[in-house]
Amino acid sequence: MIKRPKNDIIEIFGYAPDDLTKEARTLWNLGACPFVNKACSKSNSDQTVVYGTCSVTTTFGDCIICPNRIYEKNYLSLKKVAEDAFGDDIEFLTFEEFIPRRSSTNECIVALGQNSGKEVKLGNKLSMDWVLAKVKNGELIEYVGIEVQSIDITNNYRDNWYAYKNLNENTSVIPRSEHGLNWANVHKRLIPQLIRKGLIYAKSDLVSNGLYFVLPDIVYRKFEDVIGKDIPLVNRQASDVLTVHTYSLSDNVEHGKQRELIVEREIRFELEEFSQRFISGANLPTGEELDSAVRKVLGIA
Repeated sequence: MIKRPKNDIIEIFGYAPDDLTKEARTLWNLGACPFVNKACSKSNSDQTVVYGTCSVTTTFGDCIICPNRIYEKNYLSLKKVAEDAFGDDIEFLTFEEFIPRRSSTNECIVALGQNSGKEVKLGNKLSMDWVLAKVKNGELIEYVGIEVQSIDITNNYRDNWYAYKNLNENTSVIPRSEHGLNWANVHKRLIPQLIRKGLIYAKSDLVSNGLYFVLPDIVYRKFEDVIGKDIPLVNRQASDVLTVHTYSLSDNVEHGKQRELIVEREIRFELEEFSQRFISGANLPTGEELDSAVRKVLGIA
């Protein structure tokens, strides 16, 4: 039996890394993502090795590190947003499905994003992950935005990954991965980006359901470290409301099968409340703690 380390890769090309079934190893050979049915985008710096890493271990549980992992079952997570925002009786189409039917379809939801047409961009610096557009009789009626996030790693899992790549019946030990999770990005990049985009959607006359945020539940817990766990929730949908859908991975499955996404939370709160909590810092250290930290660096008691 293979001895796997605690710090480990959890999924490669959608399957357990020690899965040697044809279903799993075919994707290794193709370098293909089973969730978007395209080439995997996770590779080394010179694009010579496609890693295909979907999720890894953390001290809080298994965590998705590639946003494409959240698109399983033909973008089911996006369809869930479409149903919540527009109802479940309107057909959901990717951009490629929409184009040949644009003159014959009376009403539909069209997904616009990197894997469906292209991302909606504002200038040179701001791209919207997904826009779900409600189109009726050839007219844009309304739309909703979706931000999809996972989390970036620090360090690397190179030795761990290659051990799984070269796995055979004689392998007995897998070296530990050296990865960590870049939780600092939650403070520095993810929250400010979410606030900026939410404010833009709130200003549109065609947006009545605000911005949706889809991410692993483990990552959202890090957001709560910043904004607090007691943020007031609302039941209404509006342009100034942020809706959060969080997911986790199901329990381990037998080789040849993939773990599924499990819905953990569906919550809404006001974007203004979210912004103010980030600015004021629900869990910011006190001034006294800062004073002590400065004294510590100076070596002054």
